[in-house]
Amino acid sequence: MAEHRVGDVRPTQLLHTYGVGAMVDLPNIAAMVMGLDDWKLQYATPVGEERLLAAVRGQLGGQVERLMLPPVDLDELSRDPLNGPRIGVPVAAFPQWYRCPWCDLIAPLSSGLFELQADAYRPDRVRYRHTACNKSPAPPAVLPTRFQLACKHGHVDDFPWLRFVHSGDKNCNGPLRLRKFGVGDEAANLFVHCDSCGDTRSLVDAFGESAKTDPLFACRGRRPHLRDFEPGGCPVQAETMLLGASNSWFGITLSALSIPRHADPLPQLVEDKWVMLQHVASPEVLAAFRAVGNLRGFEEYEDAKVWEAIQAKRSGSTLASESSDLKEPEWQVFSAPDPSKNASDFELTPVAPPTGYEAYFEKVVRVERLREVRALVGFTRIESPGDYSDPRDIPPELRAPLSRNAPTWVPVSEVRGEGLFLHFKRDVLVAWAAKNASRDAEFFEAHRAWKTARAMPNPDAGYPGLRFALIHSFSHALMRQLALESGYSAASIRERIYCDDGMGGTQMAGLLLYTAAPDSEGTLGGLVSQGEPGRLGRLIRQALESMQLCSSDPLCSEHHPGHDGTASLHGAACHACQFAPETSCERGNKYLDRSLLVPTLGGVVSPFFI
Repeated sequence: MAEHRVGDVRPTQLLHTYGVGAMVDLPNIAAMVMGLDDWKLQYATPVGEERLLAAVRGQLGGQVERLMLPPVDLDELSRDPLNGPRIGVPVAAFPQWYRCPWCDLIAPLSSGLFELQADAYRPDRVRYRHTACNKSPAPPAVLPTRFQLACKHGHVDDFPWLRFVHSGDKNCNGPLRLRKFGVGDEAANLFVHCDSCGDTRSLVDAFGESAKTDPLFACRGRRPHLRDFEPGGCPVQAETMLLGASNSWFGITLSALSIPRHADPLPQLVEDKWVMLQHVASPEVLAAFRAVGNLRGFEEYEDAKVWEAIQAKRSGSTLASESSDLKEPEWQVFSAPDPSKNASDFELTPVAPPTGYEAYFEKVVRVERLREVRALVGFTRIESPGDYSDPRDIPPELRAPLSRNAPTWVPVSEVRGEGLFLHFKRDVLVAWAAKNASRDAEFFEAHRAWKTARAMPNPDAGYPGLRFALIHSFSHALMRQLALESGYSAASIRERIYCDDGMGGTQMAGLLLYTAAPDSEGTLGGLVSQGEPGRLGRLIRQALESMQLCSSDPLCSEHHPGHDGTASLHGAACHACQFAPETSCERGNKYLDRSLLVPTLGGVVSPFFI
């Protein structure tokens, strides 16, 4: 069994859960992941994916030079807590205010009232202790306070305990106690008391409408992960948030699939190994690389041929020509699969359309192997990036930076797996959408109302269209059925939807359902095996049958986009029938409607599958 130490997280978690600026809940200490300025890259591994690097540069600037896997300790020496190197992602204690569970004292770590108890051999025992506690027989461990301040501009700060209990600035420094009266842990039962002046105030005052205008909660623009404050301050009001709240951190990520560019194996091999080969400055260096075993995969090629391919790559290598649209090149490869371009990280096998559904699909492509690289380019707080159709649409003031200066690299995760690509007949989709113009108008109005309610710019922009809603709804229905048949959990299957907006550009109509894992060998083939035409036809039939009725009907089937008073962005869809795990859906369970697929109870839409 692999040994897991306290604080270990998977590389993918550093992008989706515990990225830069996020809080990590350790046994006795809450910590924040620090900015890229504090990371040590000597133990990080560069990753090659030029399409993704070009997209990252489009968002963060041309100074970005590399994509890097997070630092990982591969050497057993690093497991020696005293003599080994300190390898990993740096963190710092946050919040800074702690509470003694015996005497209810709350104070910042800078007060000197709490002493750090370190244990080099047992990191799970590292804690702060209240050495002067008069109610405990031994110095008890203290725990971080449960409240913090955050604003939608990405700032976070300690809760202003002293100013809060005194209702503003006062020449009194406590000490303070956080006491609970009552059974539950809700704010109404929590009170802050000052032992020095006797002031007491309920935590209820930190929430609600009154707190939205209270000057105590004006945001200071603090950025603990960068150890500084926003230059020029912050104009918005912060809000009280519980420690570890799900909306305290959302990563902004970009992802790309590694697709081949050359039919000739040698140029493609140079493309795949370019992270290493870009440092080959002469044939002599190339020979040295071969001598030390760094040219694995090039055994059948002479040095002269390899050097010629490197020169050709170097002379034509420019990221400026790369498209900012990450999906369009992938669509070109999937919609016209060429097995001659198959490589170690990309292998396609086209098969016939699903049996019984030839009228709806052009083809199915079994993606035997794929590689996905995902990069972290920023994060938000309170407002999710999933509210925007494209990360480029996120307003700059909402994007929190990863470093104090313009970053020269960004962290990435790399996974390998398999998938199924289904190519819809676009002309059939267009004809069907024309018959359901009224539902399209409903979705568009709901889209406008939803963005307006959140004060998002350009409420008319970013509407994906009814054809997207259909493909998206079908994707969720098929994902649920595949989870029952393929052996993979629903949370491990992801979607990647290819659909044009009808406003010009490449015409796309398809979806990729895939699963991937950090292991270099990828996954086991359970998803690809479902692509056989007869089997896939049966799965689609079962998936569509399950969409006809929902356990929440008739409430679910009669739901219209935006008609529930909350400006919702879904029609006949709910957790019982269409919603998928957050890790699976690329649009946050928006633009879903099973009535677009099949007849439903009380449905008023002409379904696509008849």
